[in-house]
Amino acid sequence: MTLTGKQRRALRALGHHLDPLILVGKEGVTASLTAAVEQALVDHELIKLKVGENSPLDRHEVSEMLAESTGAEIAQVLGRTILLFRRNPEKPQVEVPGLPMPKPA
Repeated sequence: MTLTGKQRRALRALGHHLDPLILVGKEGVTASLTAAVEQALVDHELIKLKVGENSPLDRHEVSEMLAESTGAEIAQVLGRTILLFRRNPEKPQVEVPGLPMPKPA
């Protein structure tokens, strides 16, 4: 799934008031960090991450690596903050324009 500009804008508006759930530190992107991002996406669908100053990777590298490994979409990279989105097919929580909400079973 690729997000349109309108969908990214809607996600940025929803993510503005979120606090970062995960901090990428000096170890960079590890298996445990990826697992934490995976679980946060299952729980919240839209998550904010913070890339620490001592991270060995650039913020864009981190966002691309995490998006690829978790199947998420990058909604925004602003400063050292990353906003990731992945729809939960079983229990969708976030309404995004143009993405239909699955009907409850």
